[in-house]
Amino acid sequence: MEERSLKIAGTDKNFFNKITSTLTKLLIPTKIGINGMLISIKRNSLIKAFENYIQDDNYDNNELEKKYDAAYEAYLDALDKYVIDSIYKKVKNGTATEFEKDAMARYYEVTSLKENEYIEYKYRKQKYLLELDYEGIKVSGKEKLIEKYNKFYISKMDALYKSILKNYSIKVADTTNKYDSCKEWIYTKIFHTLEDYIENILSLKIEINYDDNLKDIINDYERFEAYTVGKLDTKDNIEKNMILLGISRKLFTHSLPLIVAEQCYEKLLKDARTLVQDTKIAAKREKVYGMLINLIEDYNVKLLSTKVYWETPKQREEYKAFWNKYKEISRLKETDFIEYVKQKEILFIKNDIKKIQDTKIDYSKIITYYKRKLVDYGAMKELKNSCKSKGIYVKVKKREVA
Repeated sequence: MEERSLKIAGTDKNFFNKITSTLTKLLIPTKIGINGMLISIKRNSLIKAFENYIQDDNYDNNELEKKYDAAYEAYLDALDKYVIDSIYKKVKNGTATEFEKDAMARYYEVTSLKENEYIEYKYRKQKYLLELDYEGIKVSGKEKLIEKYNKFYISKMDALYKSILKNYSIKVADTTNKYDSCKEWIYTKIFHTLEDYIENILSLKIEINYDDNLKDIINDYERFEAYTVGKLDTKDNIEKNMILLGISRKLFTHSLPLIVAEQCYEKLLKDARTLVQDTKIAAKREKVYGMLINLIEDYNVKLLSTKVYWETPKQREEYKAFWNKYKEISRLKETDFIEYVKQKEILFIKNDIKKIQDTKIDYSKIITYYKRKLVDYGAMKELKNSCKSKGIYVKVKKREVA
């Protein structure tokens, strides 16, 4: 699609320029006028081409796909022209509404990606233009148009979100160190993209009963909704991102493959452990610890249990032993729920200690906290002993796993 310049012409105005400016305001309003008519025509052609492409099996699908792609490109071109010729001019002339100002700001945000992140720019610009027109369609209140457009909109947005996530996945999985310095930012973008999808596309699917398969994630979606109101602290954000990853394992298994989802989980585990160590107030620390235990379970059950390829046979055997123990403990759930929760927590703590005790990150505080929990549960003995240090006898505590 042809890119248009947004360079501003000179500010000197003669009589002809004033007349042109007046005509511009009359002929190119925000949601109606010449651009609006053109968009409407292109949109109708697109919807028709889309319906033919997905429904008609009697024609050459390659030909139908070409027509659909051509209609989609013409539609995007009309939307892009609308932004430049209408919204941009209103912002420049100081006559724009808050909606138009926000739309222009988002346009600049997207186009700023073009030079250094062209692939992301390509998908995000399409996403932006579709969202912009969809807002206008919803305001119009034309139910038949909304119903027809929803089918195209959801289909195309699904594809765009998957492409955006796949682009991020490639960067996260890159082992050339090219993106190592900015991987934290990529993780943030992945979580933000997942959240954006669930709020705007998944919610729409659920609202219009788009797919019966969505019943499997309704519970997770309802849990996510609880984190869309109010101000979230660090603990809340980790929990929200944990839910997002859980949903992603059902919706984006190819565009956000297991190897990338695993790194995202490990990033959350790192943040959660650090938060437990840094939280000073005992009551708050207990809540954060509870969140960490839930995250460990999610990581092991929703992700590692589906993992097929392991880096070493030893890792595979270690996880197999863990999984067998987890299944054994799960049998207690129906007969003795309290004991089930206790034994499950002990299993998670011991397993996490093994993972973090030899890492480069200083987890000494949380390991001490973990061991105190194990002592409280009777899973570790606390032995008192004495030793001599610099000629002074002092009491120390030694713990050993029972």
